[in-house]
Amino acid sequence: MLPENAIGFILVALCWGFTNPFIKNGSKGLETIKRNSWISQAAAEYWYLFTRWQYVVPLVLNLCGSVVYYHTLGKADLSLAVPITNSLTFIFTTLAGILLGESIGSPRSWLGMAMVVLGVGLCVQSKA
Repeated sequence: MLPENAIGFILVALCWGFTNPFIKNGSKGLETIKRNSWISQAAAEYWYLFTRWQYVVPLVLNLCGSVVYYHTLGKADLSLAVPITNSLTFIFTTLAGILLGESIGSPRSWLGMAMVVLGVGLCVQSKA
């Protein structure tokens, strides 16, 4: 795998992972919106989300990660791209959640993250 591809996938994982908890926080209060029809419900929910910068800014950054992912996929091995990006996204989401004060649970979670990193490392090493 080319180094620029690896950097691209790490950048994607950062964009996706660190924005996930912020998107979740930015959408708080959405469940309180109640309308009579499904059309007015959907419109009210979209209005609520897209008028909150706390939701829109992380969403735009997340979508930028998707653009980088699409661009990088054209030059990469899919058997490496998907596991690297998805596993690192999981880890970065967890780290961002910790920064926001969320609990990640037991030490088993940390062990799971270490195993994910080890697995991705083995996957990359087998392709080298």
